Amino acid sequence: MTDDGVLSNSPDLSSQDLSLGGDDDKLHEECGVFGVFNHSGAAELTALGLHALQHRGQEAAGIVTFNEKRFNSERRLGLVGDHFSKQSTINRLKGLSSIGHVRYSTTGGTILRNVQPLFADLAGGGFAVCHNGNLTNAHHLRKQLVSDGAICQSTSDTEVILHLVARSRRPRFIEKFIDALRSLEGAYSLVALTNKKLIGARDPLGIRPLVLGDLDGSPILASETCALDIIGAKFVREIENGEIVVITEDGIESLHPFPKRPPRPCVFEYIYFSRPDSIVGGRSVYEVRKNMGRELAHESACDADVVIPVPDSGVPAAIGFAQASGVPYELGIIRNHYVGRTFIEPTQQIRALGVKLKHSANRMVIEGKKIVLIDDSIVRGTTSVKIVQMMYDAGAREVHMRVASPPITHPDFYGIDTPDQRTLLAATHGLDEMRSHIGVTSLAFLSVDGLYRAMGYEGRDAANPQFTDHCFTGDYPTPLTDQQGKAGPRQLSLLADTG
Repeated sequence: MTDDGVLSNSPDLSSQDLSLGGDDDKLHEECGVFGVFNHSGAAELTALGLHALQHRGQEAAGIVTFNEKRFNSERRLGLVGDHFSKQSTINRLKGLSSIGHVRYSTTGGTILRNVQPLFADLAGGGFAVCHNGNLTNAHHLRKQLVSDGAICQSTSDTEVILHLVARSRRPRFIEKFIDALRSLEGAYSLVALTNKKLIGARDPLGIRPLVLGDLDGSPILASETCALDIIGAKFVREIENGEIVVITEDGIESLHPFPKRPPRPCVFEYIYFSRPDSIVGGRSVYEVRKNMGRELAHESACDADVVIPVPDSGVPAAIGFAQASGVPYELGIIRNHYVGRTFIEPTQQIRALGVKLKHSANRMVIEGKKIVLIDDSIVRGTTSVKIVQMMYDAGAREVHMRVASPPITHPDFYGIDTPDQRTLLAATHGLDEMRSHIGVTSLAFLSVDGLYRAMGYEGRDAANPQFTDHCFTGDYPTPLTDQQGKAGPRQLSLLADTG
């Protein structure tokens, strides 16, 4: 980035649109964030941290550093390792403090101007920010800003935060930042960088995760603990819901500017998004997923010869199911880890081959057997149909399916890529209709109470739910301002509604 804030050392891809389709049948988290304060290897550490968080977003990555005189930025389309493993790139990111971001856009195309961290020169100096989550009033705020004369350079809801900070009349920067957050609805975990501060913030419900770590006296902020592990940092604590941490040379200041509310973290962090080796809310994600499998076995046992996970996300639950049921666990499906995501292929005909490219049947485990497949969730059901057929083609006598989460009946507006409600299989089909559509001998999902039992509760507290679980219950914990007047819930793209 030059002194006037123009991006440098980046290919001219600002008009490139990857035209990502919606045919992939897995949920995707929108992004992951990472930050380092006062460390000589800030850029290298950020690249490593983002590599550990790559599962949270594979479309783009960016890093911004500050070297006591200027901000430096590198933003790229693609994987972290494709760009930030090169020493030439790291050498351009000089500075003792750094923030970084990996991105998966919930809708619309991926274009370079949307890649974070976003940067702006404000009256008090440079300000870079990156965001994990989704603002449910971003369209509303954006239209207000544009009508007041704001010029938007991206279609990301994160840019709204930059404008709100810039326009605040509060005297001190941190007061401007808090002033901006008071206007936001939805889910956010933010990591921001100024010429003197590293800032972390979590929305009042704590829907999206954020943790604080320490590496030899240098504070670290990250979406998950696995990003601390990769650099050898010590986990200090989670950032609390509604908390803002301000890190300077004088230490760490904790602010709580919002009324105290019970936390409601996103339950999908445990089901799918977080890496199995992460600790979220004091719980091992791996152990919780095994517990989900155990609860599933207690609720929906079946007569089977072998338990087979749908890799890789179904593995821990399948282990738990096998342990609780006494049915042997086997790897009946082998995943090819060197195949790219199927939804970036150019034609529907090629996309239809995606499961065969990614997964192969282990015939010796399957042939002649009654098998039970364990998966973490079902979205549209398209992948399930293909995998079930693969099992029959490999000689399975019966194919039962057990899903280690409740049926997904509602879309998400907090940073998870879920399709239109009308394309969610469980929103339009009853259980027997789903069983017939997928082609299995029997089908069962983990109950909502079973999901909560897997996390150590007696069940879901309907009056005060412990988690954000709207995909299963329709209970949205924040206002959905941008959805008002729309013809049914749907995931919105800032790219599509800026007029």
